[in-house]
Amino acid sequence: MVDVRMPQLGESVLEGTVSRWLVREGDFVKREQPLLEVATDKADTEIPAPIAGRVARIAVAEGTVVAKEGLLCQIDEAAAESQATAEPRPPSAAATGSPAPAPVHHPRNVAAAGAPAQGSNGHDESARPLSSPSTKKLALESGVDLRGVQGTGDHGRITRDDVIRAAHGATAEPAPAPQASASPQPAGAASPAAELSQLIQASGGFVPPVPGVGFGAYKVPPYSPKPGDKVVPFSRRRRITADHMVYSKVTSPHVVTVAEVDLHETSKLRDAHKDEFKKAGASLTFLSFICAAAVRALREHPELNARVLENSYVVLRDVNLGVAVDTPGGLIVPSIKHADELALRGIARSIDELAGRAKSGKITADDLANTTFTVSNPGLKGNLFGGAIISQPNVGILRMGEIKKRVVVVTKDKEDSIAIHPVMFLALSYDHRIIDGVLANSFLWRVTDILSRGEFEV
Repeated sequence: MVDVRMPQLGESVLEGTVSRWLVREGDFVKREQPLLEVATDKADTEIPAPIAGRVARIAVAEGTVVAKEGLLCQIDEAAAESQATAEPRPPSAAATGSPAPAPVHHPRNVAAAGAPAQGSNGHDESARPLSSPSTKKLALESGVDLRGVQGTGDHGRITRDDVIRAAHGATAEPAPAPQASASPQPAGAASPAAELSQLIQASGGFVPPVPGVGFGAYKVPPYSPKPGDKVVPFSRRRRITADHMVYSKVTSPHVVTVAEVDLHETSKLRDAHKDEFKKAGASLTFLSFICAAAVRALREHPELNARVLENSYVVLRDVNLGVAVDTPGGLIVPSIKHADELALRGIARSIDELAGRAKSGKITADDLANTTFTVSNPGLKGNLFGGAIISQPNVGILRMGEIKKRVVVVTKDKEDSIAIHPVMFLALSYDHRIIDGVLANSFLWRVTDILSRGEFEV
């Protein structure tokens, strides 16, 4: 009997959610055949069978969060394929999400490494509360024991707001404490907005707003359903994105600086070589040129290739350039690893490969990990420029604007003339905690200079 356990699904990924079983107990599987789909904070991944044999037991239900090395299922490698097909069995209770005889009794329990989680009434020390790695880090820094926190997220997942409330002595779901007197609590005494205001005053520090509730004296008005309204639940990726964006805006003081770029020389270079690149299987897009220019500028301004720590910051050696890609499931940012070691052709090929795998759902957690700087391309449909939100823990993101033909002044031999050139605005959002305006403007000027001169080796 071979145990199939939750693999390491990427650097810094400590757990995954079983989103869908692709086999049932009693099924015969081949080596490398996908057994189940696992969702993490970074990507969706299929877990293959390590050997051929019969699926003897499915240990966790769909929707269960399983820690790295947690048991997923067991495969009997001694079973013959003829035996597997002779007696078809009903679908596994675990695969269908109904109660199963396995030790996991509720999807809120986490299957910890080496053993299944206990029932909801037990307190196994190996059971891991549902929470993201960033939430666990916040809890550790705040001295909060997650086992005593009631989660308000999906499937009981503990959110950052739950940890913040617990750190200040508040519960995630306020309830009246048992009192000798049966007198009712004063109206509004337990309102989340009033509670947040009290927390701010008591702590003397910043408590972020709670979405849909309010902040301090401000309370969000309740939603009143009206005919024709459509309530769209957050997908898992949309919720992760929303949490990330709020965290980034609260954590990093964003500053945006914008530059106008004359792409005439770069455009001529692109027109001269795009057919050659196409024959070689790569698309020579303006995004490729901008990424190549950004990588060169990062090497000349390494402080933009950094991340902030508690009381310091790290200038990172590797340049892993993130490129935002729009997929059917939402925006994701895979990265080109060691992008500074690639020529223009290598960067163009890498962008095509990452975008293709992202849109087909074949992106991996490692593709999305360890990004050090990001380039965002919102598309061609009518945007002049915009300030993008920094992808944490980066300290900068470069956002492209729309490329349009404009009238520009061209100086040659000290003589000015009027010409029509393709022009674009580039907007750099940077973290003002460690990046000052002079450094940010110098970086953006260098990107603009490379593009305006068409200084690329093709």
